[in-house]
Amino acid sequence: MKVQEYLRECRELARLCTQNGWIDNDTLKVEIIESRDGGQVTAAVQFEEIIMEGAGCIAGRVPCYGQVRMRLDGAGDVVHMDVQE
Repeated sequence: MKVQEYLRECRELARLCTQNGWIDNDTLKVEIIESRDGGQVTAAVQFEEIIMEGAGCIAGRVPCYGQVRMRLDGAGDVVHMDVQE
């Protein structure tokens, strides 16, 4: 699984949410800011967090951002990730 696909499905990225909402995967943007030998990558991520009302309606959206450090295998699949808040 490549970086973008991994981030769309992982639960760890929810640590960047500030209102206990959900990540809007349609707004997820990833920018690789550092790549090192050995498959270590640092990426900046940003997305909108969807905030829901008790009735199930969308109450708002909050921009969220942060950095993640990932270790990739030889095929470019993510094998480990740490969220930097």
